[in-house]
Amino acid sequence: MTSSPTRRRTAEVTAVRRIGDSAPHSAFTDLVRYAGSWFCAFREARSHLSDDGVIRVLTSTDGRAWTSATVIAQAGTDLRDPRFVTRPDGRLQLLAAAATGGAAGGAAKTFQTVTWLSTDGRAWGDPTPVGEPGVWVWRAAWHDDAMYGVGYATREPRFARLYRSTDGVDLRPWVPTLFEDGYPNESGLVFDPDGTARCLLRRDAGTASAQLGRAVPPYRDWTWTDLGVQLGGPTLLRLPDGLLLAGVRLHDGRVRTAICAVDPDRGELTELVALPSGGDTSYPGLVWHDDRLWVSYYSSHEGQTCVYLAEVSLTG
Repeated sequence: MTSSPTRRRTAEVTAVRRIGDSAPHSAFTDLVRYAGSWFCAFREARSHLSDDGVIRVLTSTDGRAWTSATVIAQAGTDLRDPRFVTRPDGRLQLLAAAATGGAAGGAAKTFQTVTWLSTDGRAWGDPTPVGEPGVWVWRAAWHDDAMYGVGYATREPRFARLYRSTDGVDLRPWVPTLFEDGYPNESGLVFDPDGTARCLLRRDAGTASAQLGRAVPPYRDWTWTDLGVQLGGPTLLRLPDGLLLAGVRLHDGRVRTAICAVDPDRGELTELVALPSGGDTSYPGLVWHDDRLWVSYYSSHEGQTCVYLAEVSLTG
């Protein structure tokens, strides 16, 4: 089923809860339902760019009362931007970037994507390096018998690269240069029921306008549409009725985290609702459950940078 661009949708934020505020800076979230429970992962640290990041994983049975499931830390390493991947073998996977160096002696910070596997969302074991050093695999998704992940170069020359893996750990370059103009970086990735892949790609140079990519199996050849808007922290979710949603940070004069409808045929991104947010904000996680949208995100609009969970109703 494809999305219906002519169908008018309205969205309303029906509830917002602060669920993560135990660190000076809590940010960069993702959200998943796994084994009948909610899990929300995010980074805790002194500040947005400090070198002391750890990953906190919260869990909840109802999305309202949350407890800590675990804290993942790595000595001498800043762990950033955790992303859940639901696997076909029943395990839950977590991807993040391990950043080292940077401050002392003026050495450049280095990035290595790492992953963990879990059977309960609480015990994660040791990290395994995946992909290539210096290419940050920011988000991944399974389709049929393989996992695909979009990574981006953390140093010059800048590019986005598509990886493929049959076990979710041995990530091999599938499209070495997926996109290279305008400093491409963060991305959202989904697969349509017919197998079509969609990628929402952030850019930070040139016009800095986001790109929407499309490919059919075997995902070697991509076509791109310029959306004409600047965004950050993108994620994509296709609803059961076919509507393609994006969770993003918009900065068109007012910085906010918003839920948008994506029309792939017209190449349009339409804001449906802004979440209570401002300042340092973005990196939403999206889950459709009980006929409503659940959104994890972070924001500093109340002063301290905290993690929130919003419930959004969609009509039309």
